[in-house]
Amino acid sequence: MDIFSQEAPILVTCPKGIPEYLDRELEQLGYSRRYVMDAGVQTYGSLKDCMNLNLWIRTGHRVLLELKRFRAFDTDELYREIRSLQWEEFIAKDGYFRVDASIRDTTVTDSRFAGLRVKDAVADRFMEMFDVRPDSGPETTGVCLFLHWRENQATIYLDTTGDPLPRRGYRKRPHTAPMQETLAAACVLSSGWPELAKQGGHFIGPMCGAGTLAIEAALMALNGAPGLLRDDFAFKQLLGFDQEFWDDMLGQAEDAENPEIKGRIIATDHDPEAIEAAKDNARLAGVGDFIEFALCDYSETEIPEGPGIVMLNPEYGQRLGEIQQLESVYSGIGDFFKQHCGGKTGFIFTGNSSLAKRIGLRTKSRKIFWNAKIECRLLEYELYAGTRKQK
Repeated sequence: MDIFSQEAPILVTCPKGIPEYLDRELEQLGYSRRYVMDAGVQTYGSLKDCMNLNLWIRTGHRVLLELKRFRAFDTDELYREIRSLQWEEFIAKDGYFRVDASIRDTTVTDSRFAGLRVKDAVADRFMEMFDVRPDSGPETTGVCLFLHWRENQATIYLDTTGDPLPRRGYRKRPHTAPMQETLAAACVLSSGWPELAKQGGHFIGPMCGAGTLAIEAALMALNGAPGLLRDDFAFKQLLGFDQEFWDDMLGQAEDAENPEIKGRIIATDHDPEAIEAAKDNARLAGVGDFIEFALCDYSETEIPEGPGIVMLNPEYGQRLGEIQQLESVYSGIGDFFKQHCGGKTGFIFTGNSSLAKRIGLRTKSRKIFWNAKIECRLLEYELYAGTRKQK
Protein backbone atom coordinates (compact mmCIF):
# COMPACT_ATOMS: atom_id res chain seq x y z
CA MET A 1 0.00 0.00 0.00
CA ASP A 2 1.52 3.32 -1.08
CA ILE A 3 0.14 5.56 1.65
CA PHE A 4 1.74 8.66 0.16
CA SER A 5 -0.42 8.54 -2.97
CA GLN A 6 -3.17 5.94 -2.48
CA GLU A 7 -6.49 7.27 -1.16
CA ALA A 8 -8.02 5.98 2.05
CA PRO A 9 -10.45 7.31 4.65
CA ILE A 10 -9.02 10.14 6.76
CA LEU A 11 -10.52 10.91 10.16
CA VAL A 12 -9.84 14.34 11.64
CA THR A 13 -10.81 14.30 15.30
CA CYS A 14 -12.01 17.22 17.41
CA PRO A 15 -13.95 17.87 20.63
CA LYS A 16 -17.73 17.76 20.78
CA GLY A 17 -19.39 20.91 19.50
CA ILE A 18 -16.61 21.63 17.00
CA PRO A 19 -17.31 19.25 14.04
CA GLU A 20 -19.47 21.90 12.33
CA TYR A 21 -16.51 24.27 12.10
CA LEU A 22 -14.04 21.54 11.26
CA ASP A 23 -16.31 20.45 8.41
CA ARG A 24 -16.39 24.03 7.16
CA GLU A 25 -12.59 24.12 7.18
CA LEU A 26 -12.37 20.89 5.20
CA GLU A 27 -14.83 22.22 2.64
CA GLN A 28 -12.81 25.42 2.19
CA LEU A 29 -9.66 23.33 1.73
CA GLY A 30 -11.36 21.55 -1.16
CA TYR A 31 -12.35 18.21 0.40
CA SER A 32 -15.76 17.41 -1.09
CA ARG A 33 -16.29 13.91 0.36
CA ARG A 34 -17.01 14.51 4.03
CA TYR A 35 -18.96 12.78 6.78
CA VAL A 36 -19.59 14.71 10.01
CA MET A 37 -19.38 12.70 13.24
CA ASP A 38 -19.89 13.53 16.91
CA ALA A 39 -16.21 14.18 17.55
CA GLY A 40 -14.64 14.52 14.14
CA VAL A 41 -15.08 14.64 10.38
CA GLN A 42 -14.17 11.88 7.95
CA THR A 43 -12.88 12.66 4.48
CA TYR A 44 -10.75 10.84 1.93
CA GLY A 45 -7.22 11.28 0.64
CA SER A 46 -3.62 10.14 0.78
CA LEU A 47 -0.82 10.76 3.23
CA LYS A 48 -0.02 13.91 1.28
CA ASP A 49 -3.52 15.12 2.12
CA CYS A 50 -2.85 14.29 5.76
CA MET A 51 0.25 16.47 5.59
CA ASN A 52 -1.83 19.30 4.13
CA LEU A 53 -4.50 18.93 6.82
CA ASN A 54 -1.93 18.95 9.61
CA LEU A 55 -0.57 22.17 8.17
CA TRP A 56 -3.86 24.04 7.73
CA ILE A 57 -6.52 22.71 10.12
CA ARG A 58 -7.30 25.04 13.04
CA THR A 59 -10.10 23.19 14.87
CA GLY A 60 -8.96 19.55 14.67
CA HIS A 61 -6.91 17.52 17.15
CA ARG A 62 -5.49 14.60 15.15
CA VAL A 63 -5.36 13.53 11.51
CA LEU A 64 -5.77 9.75 11.27
CA LEU A 65 -5.20 7.79 8.05
CA GLU A 66 -7.11 4.50 7.99
CA LEU A 67 -4.95 1.44 7.29
CA LYS A 68 -7.43 -1.36 7.86
CA ARG A 69 -10.98 -1.89 9.14
CA PHE A 70 -11.85 -5.38 10.31
CA ARG A 71 -13.94 -7.56 12.65
CA ALA A 72 -12.34 -8.67 15.90
CA PHE A 73 -14.22 -10.51 18.63
CA ASP A 74 -11.21 -10.87 20.91
CA THR A 75 -7.56 -9.86 21.22
CA ASP A 76 -6.37 -12.98 19.39
CA GLU A 77 -8.26 -11.90 16.27
CA LEU A 78 -7.05 -8.36 16.82
CA TYR A 79 -3.46 -9.63 16.95
CA ARG A 80 -3.79 -11.67 13.74
CA GLU A 81 -5.32 -8.83 11.77
CA ILE A 82 -2.71 -6.33 12.89
CA ARG A 83 0.17 -8.71 12.25
CA SER A 84 -0.99 -9.25 8.66
CA LEU A 85 -0.31 -5.62 7.74
CA GLN A 86 2.97 -4.78 5.99
CA TRP A 87 4.43 -2.66 8.77
CA GLU A 88 7.88 -2.79 7.23
CA GLU A 89 6.58 -0.33 4.62
CA PHE A 90 5.90 2.31 7.28
CA ILE A 91 8.30 1.70 10.18
CA ALA A 92 12.08 1.36 10.05
CA LYS A 93 13.54 -1.83 11.53
CA ASP A 94 15.61 0.28 13.92
CA GLY A 95 12.83 2.86 14.36
CA TYR A 96 10.35 3.63 17.12
CA PHE A 97 6.56 3.48 17.32
CA ARG A 98 3.78 4.28 19.72
CA VAL A 99 0.25 2.82 20.02
CA ASP A 100 -2.84 4.53 21.45
CA ALA A 101 -6.17 2.74 21.75
CA SER A 102 -9.79 3.65 22.34
CA ILE A 103 -12.06 0.68 23.11
CA ARG A 104 -15.64 0.25 24.24
CA ASP A 105 -18.04 -2.70 24.57
CA THR A 106 -15.32 -5.20 23.67
CA THR A 107 -14.23 -8.48 25.26
CA VAL A 108 -11.44 -6.58 27.03
CA THR A 109 -11.94 -3.59 29.28
CA ASP A 110 -8.44 -2.15 29.39
CA SER A 111 -7.36 -0.04 26.42
CA ARG A 112 -3.73 -0.45 27.50
CA PHE A 113 -3.98 -4.21 27.03
CA ALA A 114 -5.49 -3.75 23.56
CA GLY A 115 -2.67 -1.38 22.70
CA LEU A 116 -0.13 -3.91 23.99
CA ARG A 117 -1.53 -6.58 21.68
CA VAL A 118 -1.12 -4.20 18.74
CA LYS A 119 2.49 -3.56 19.77
CA ASP A 120 3.10 -7.31 20.03
CA ALA A 121 1.65 -7.92 16.58
CA VAL A 122 3.84 -5.28 14.96
CA ALA A 123 6.97 -6.37 16.82
CA ASP A 124 6.42 -10.08 16.10
CA ARG A 125 6.07 -9.43 12.38
CA PHE A 126 9.44 -7.67 12.37
CA MET A 127 11.07 -10.44 14.40
CA GLU A 128 9.74 -13.08 12.02
CA MET A 129 10.94 -11.22 8.92
CA PHE A 130 14.18 -9.57 10.08
CA ASP A 131 15.01 -11.03 13.50
CA VAL A 132 15.00 -7.47 14.80
CA ARG A 133 12.24 -5.11 15.85
CA PRO A 134 11.73 -1.36 16.32
CA ASP A 135 11.45 0.02 19.85
CA SER A 136 8.07 1.10 21.20
CA GLY A 137 6.90 3.27 24.05
CA PRO A 138 4.82 6.31 25.04
CA GLU A 139 6.75 9.03 23.20
CA THR A 140 5.42 10.69 20.03
CA THR A 141 8.89 10.89 18.49
CA GLY A 142 8.31 8.00 16.07
CA VAL A 143 5.53 6.45 14.02
CA CYS A 144 2.19 6.74 15.85
CA LEU A 145 -0.64 4.20 15.56
CA PHE A 146 -4.20 4.47 16.82
CA LEU A 147 -6.67 1.62 17.42
CA HIS A 148 -10.41 2.33 17.49
CA TRP A 149 -12.38 -0.72 18.68
CA ARG A 150 -16.13 -0.82 19.31
CA GLU A 151 -17.86 -4.18 19.98
CA ASN A 152 -16.52 -6.39 17.16
CA GLN A 153 -15.54 -3.59 14.77
CA ALA A 154 -11.92 -2.41 14.84
CA THR A 155 -9.99 0.15 12.81
CA ILE A 156 -6.25 0.71 12.87
CA TYR A 157 -5.00 4.16 11.85
CA LEU A 158 -1.74 5.92 11.25
CA ASP A 159 -1.80 8.94 13.55
CA THR A 160 -0.06 11.40 11.26
CA THR A 161 -0.12 14.19 13.86
CA GLY A 162 1.68 12.94 16.98
CA ASP A 163 1.35 15.66 19.59
CA PRO A 164 -2.21 17.01 19.18
CA LEU A 165 -2.76 19.95 16.84
CA PRO A 166 -3.86 22.32 19.64
CA ARG A 167 -0.21 22.39 20.67
CA ARG A 168 0.63 25.00 18.07
CA GLY A 169 3.92 25.81 19.74
CA TYR A 170 3.28 29.45 20.61
CA ARG A 171 1.75 29.21 24.07
CA LYS A 172 4.86 28.92 26.20
CA ARG A 173 3.26 31.04 28.93
CA PRO A 174 -0.30 29.71 29.41
CA HIS A 175 -1.10 31.96 32.41
CA THR A 176 -4.25 30.95 34.32
CA ALA A 177 -6.86 28.46 32.98
CA PRO A 178 -6.23 29.27 29.30
CA MET A 179 -8.64 28.39 26.51
CA GLN A 180 -7.36 25.61 24.27
CA GLU A 181 -6.20 26.79 20.87
CA THR A 182 -8.66 24.70 18.83
CA LEU A 183 -11.57 25.81 21.01
CA ALA A 184 -10.51 29.43 20.62
CA ALA A 185 -10.25 28.96 16.86
CA ALA A 186 -13.75 27.45 16.71
CA CYS A 187 -15.19 30.37 18.68
CA VAL A 188 -13.50 32.90 16.41
CA LEU A 189 -14.62 31.04 13.27
CA SER A 190 -18.21 30.86 14.52
CA SER A 191 -18.25 34.63 15.01
CA GLY A 192 -17.76 35.25 11.30
CA TRP A 193 -14.43 36.96 11.89
CA PRO A 194 -12.58 35.68 8.79
CA GLU A 195 -15.00 37.47 6.45
CA LEU A 196 -15.18 40.56 8.64
CA ALA A 197 -11.37 40.75 8.69
CA LYS A 198 -11.31 40.88 4.88
CA GLN A 199 -13.64 43.89 5.06
CA GLY A 200 -11.43 45.78 7.49
CA GLY A 201 -13.39 44.99 10.64
CA HIS A 202 -11.91 44.92 14.13
CA PHE A 203 -11.44 42.16 16.71
CA ILE A 204 -11.47 43.33 20.33
CA GLY A 205 -10.59 40.91 23.12
CA PRO A 206 -10.98 42.31 26.63
CA MET A 207 -10.02 39.91 29.46
CA CYS A 208 -7.52 38.42 27.02
CA GLY A 209 -5.61 36.25 29.52
CA ALA A 210 -2.86 34.41 27.64
CA GLY A 211 -4.09 36.01 24.41
CA THR A 212 -5.30 32.84 22.68
CA LEU A 213 -8.46 34.33 21.14
CA ALA A 214 -6.63 37.37 19.78
CA ILE A 215 -3.74 35.26 18.47
CA GLU A 216 -6.06 32.84 16.66
CA ALA A 217 -7.96 35.83 15.22
CA ALA A 218 -4.69 37.32 13.97
CA LEU A 219 -3.59 34.03 12.39
CA MET A 220 -6.90 33.82 10.53
CA ALA A 221 -6.75 37.43 9.34
CA LEU A 222 -3.23 36.83 8.02
CA ASN A 223 -4.21 33.46 6.51
CA GLY A 224 -1.40 31.97 8.55
CA ALA A 225 -1.27 28.17 8.52
CA PRO A 226 -1.17 27.05 12.18
CA GLY A 227 1.06 24.10 11.28
CA LEU A 228 3.85 26.50 10.34
CA LEU A 229 4.33 27.12 14.06
CA ARG A 230 5.21 23.48 14.81
CA ASP A 231 8.56 21.78 14.45
CA ASP A 232 7.42 18.19 14.14
CA PHE A 233 4.61 15.87 13.04
CA ALA A 234 4.42 12.09 13.28
CA PHE A 235 4.18 11.66 9.50
CA LYS A 236 7.80 12.85 9.21
CA GLN A 237 8.93 9.59 10.88
CA LEU A 238 7.36 7.33 8.25
CA LEU A 239 9.51 5.46 5.76
CA GLY A 240 9.34 7.21 2.41
CA PHE A 241 8.68 10.66 3.85
CA ASP A 242 9.60 13.24 1.21
CA GLN A 243 11.25 16.22 2.92
CA GLU A 244 11.48 18.18 -0.33
CA PHE A 245 7.73 17.82 -0.93
CA TRP A 246 7.03 18.99 2.64
CA ASP A 247 9.37 21.96 2.25
CA ASP A 248 7.51 22.96 -0.91
CA MET A 249 4.21 22.71 0.97
CA LEU A 250 5.57 24.94 3.74
CA GLY A 251 6.82 27.44 1.17
CA GLN A 252 3.42 27.64 -0.50
CA ALA A 253 1.78 28.22 2.89
CA GLU A 254 4.20 31.04 3.64
CA ASP A 255 3.53 32.61 0.22
CA ALA A 256 -0.22 32.48 0.90
CA GLU A 257 0.03 34.68 3.99
CA ASN A 258 -1.41 38.20 3.90
CA PRO A 259 1.17 40.93 4.53
CA GLU A 260 -1.12 43.00 6.73
CA ILE A 261 -4.43 43.11 8.59
CA LYS A 262 -6.90 45.71 7.36
CA GLY A 263 -8.58 46.32 10.69
CA ARG A 264 -7.30 46.37 14.26
CA ILE A 265 -6.91 43.57 16.78
CA ILE A 266 -6.95 44.79 20.38
CA ALA A 267 -6.34 42.65 23.47
CA THR A 268 -6.53 43.95 27.04
CA ASP A 269 -6.33 42.61 30.58
CA HIS A 270 -6.10 44.13 34.04
CA ASP A 271 -3.41 41.63 35.08
CA PRO A 272 0.17 42.68 34.14
CA GLU A 273 1.32 39.04 34.11
CA ALA A 274 -1.45 38.13 31.67
CA ILE A 275 -0.45 40.93 29.29
CA GLU A 276 3.21 39.92 29.41
CA ALA A 277 2.29 36.27 28.76
CA ALA A 278 0.00 37.25 25.88
CA LYS A 279 2.71 39.43 24.32
CA ASP A 280 5.24 36.59 24.52
CA ASN A 281 2.79 34.10 23.03
CA ALA A 282 1.86 36.47 20.20
CA ARG A 283 5.53 37.02 19.41
CA LEU A 284 6.15 33.26 19.23
CA ALA A 285 3.11 32.91 16.96
CA GLY A 286 4.56 35.53 14.63
CA VAL A 287 1.64 37.94 15.15
CA GLY A 288 3.07 40.19 17.86
CA ASP A 289 3.20 43.18 15.50
CA PHE A 290 -0.46 42.79 14.55
CA ILE A 291 -2.06 42.85 18.02
CA GLU A 292 -2.38 45.98 20.16
CA PHE A 293 -2.03 45.01 23.83
CA ALA A 294 -3.08 47.26 26.69
CA LEU A 295 -3.09 46.92 30.48
CA CYS A 296 -6.51 48.07 31.67
CA ASP A 297 -9.84 46.94 33.02
CA TYR A 298 -12.11 45.43 30.37
CA SER A 299 -14.49 48.37 30.70
CA GLU A 300 -11.70 50.76 29.65
CA THR A 301 -10.81 48.85 26.47
CA GLU A 302 -10.64 51.05 23.39
CA ILE A 303 -13.48 50.34 20.97
CA PRO A 304 -12.61 51.73 17.52
CA GLU A 305 -15.18 53.02 15.07
CA GLY A 306 -16.51 50.70 12.40
CA PRO A 307 -17.75 47.11 12.33
CA GLY A 308 -16.17 44.69 14.72
CA ILE A 309 -16.37 41.80 17.13
CA VAL A 310 -15.96 42.08 20.89
CA MET A 311 -15.28 38.66 22.43
CA LEU A 312 -14.77 37.96 26.14
CA ASN A 313 -13.96 34.77 28.01
CA PRO A 314 -14.67 35.70 31.64
CA GLU A 315 -14.24 33.34 34.57
CA TYR A 316 -17.38 31.31 35.24
CA GLY A 317 -16.98 29.82 38.67
CA GLN A 318 -15.82 26.38 37.61
CA ARG A 319 -12.07 26.76 37.69
CA LEU A 320 -11.56 30.26 39.01
CA GLY A 321 -13.40 32.64 41.28
CA GLU A 322 -16.58 32.30 43.23
CA ILE A 323 -19.95 32.66 41.53
CA GLN A 324 -21.18 35.37 43.87
CA GLN A 325 -18.09 37.47 43.23
CA LEU A 326 -18.57 37.07 39.49
CA GLU A 327 -22.18 38.26 39.36
CA SER A 328 -21.14 41.91 39.32
CA VAL A 329 -18.55 41.16 36.63
CA TYR A 330 -21.18 39.75 34.28
CA SER A 331 -23.62 42.58 34.89
CA GLY A 332 -20.73 44.97 34.26
CA ILE A 333 -20.04 43.29 30.92
CA GLY A 334 -23.65 43.93 29.96
CA ASP A 335 -23.24 47.62 30.80
CA PHE A 336 -19.96 47.71 28.85
CA PHE A 337 -21.68 46.26 25.80
CA LYS A 338 -24.58 48.70 25.98
CA GLN A 339 -22.56 51.83 26.72
CA HIS A 340 -19.39 51.36 24.66
CA CYS A 341 -19.88 48.70 21.97
CA GLY A 342 -22.77 49.99 19.90
CA GLY A 343 -22.63 48.83 16.31
CA LYS A 344 -20.45 45.84 17.16
CA THR A 345 -21.30 42.17 17.68
CA GLY A 346 -20.60 40.98 21.22
CA PHE A 347 -19.67 37.45 22.26
CA ILE A 348 -19.24 35.90 25.69
CA PHE A 349 -17.88 32.40 26.23
CA THR A 350 -19.08 30.96 29.52
CA GLY A 351 -19.80 27.69 31.25
CA ASN A 352 -22.28 29.19 33.71
CA SER A 353 -25.78 29.94 32.41
CA SER A 354 -26.84 31.56 35.68
CA LEU A 355 -24.07 34.12 35.48
CA ALA A 356 -24.88 34.73 31.82
CA LYS A 357 -28.34 35.95 32.81
CA ARG A 358 -26.66 38.81 34.70
CA ILE A 359 -25.58 40.33 31.39
CA GLY A 360 -29.14 41.56 30.92
CA LEU A 361 -29.18 41.50 27.13
CA ARG A 362 -31.11 39.32 24.71
CA THR A 363 -28.94 36.84 22.90
CA LYS A 364 -28.98 36.55 19.13
CA SER A 365 -27.58 33.01 19.23
CA ARG A 366 -26.27 30.40 21.68
CA LYS A 367 -23.71 27.89 20.43
CA ILE A 368 -22.69 24.88 22.49
CA PHE A 369 -19.02 24.08 23.02
CA TRP A 370 -17.17 21.90 25.48
CA ASN A 371 -14.23 23.14 27.53
CA ALA A 372 -12.81 19.79 28.69
CA LYS A 373 -15.85 18.24 30.42
CA ILE A 374 -17.65 21.52 31.02
CA GLU A 375 -20.57 22.30 28.73
CA CYS A 376 -20.23 25.93 27.68
CA ARG A 377 -22.04 28.46 25.52
CA LEU A 378 -20.77 31.09 23.13
CA LEU A 379 -23.42 33.78 23.50
CA GLU A 380 -23.86 36.28 20.69
CA TYR A 381 -25.30 39.77 21.19
CA GLU A 382 -26.20 42.23 18.46
CA LEU A 383 -25.21 45.57 19.95
CA TYR A 384 -27.18 48.36 18.35
CA ALA A 385 -25.88 51.90 18.04
CA GLY A 386 -28.59 53.93 19.72
CA THR A 387 -31.86 52.15 20.50
CA ARG A 388 -33.02 48.99 18.80
CA LYS A 389 -36.09 50.84 17.56
CA GLN A 390 -33.85 53.38 15.79
CA LYS A 391 -31.90 50.49 14.26
